[in-house]
Amino acid sequence: MREMDFTIEDVNALKVGQEIEVIESQLPSSYYYTMEHALGMSGNFKSTERLKTRKGIVKEIKETPRFHVAVLKFDE
Repeated sequence: MREMDFTIEDVNALKVGQEIEVIESQLPSSYYYTMEHALGMSGNFKSTERLKTRKGIVKEIKETPRFHVAVLKFDE
């Protein structure tokens, strides 16, 4: 099981337990992930840290002083 944080803007668009697909995008030296329908974005990851699956489950939604974060868990 792997967990990944995604920065989100609309906390009402997601529910705990909801299955979400993610899209992988490549930068010159790293990769990042976007939740389907542009609901959230991950940080950058090295090529050795790439996801093996493209579907995750919303584990929790938390609030930080700067933004909201959706924690997704992936079965890998």
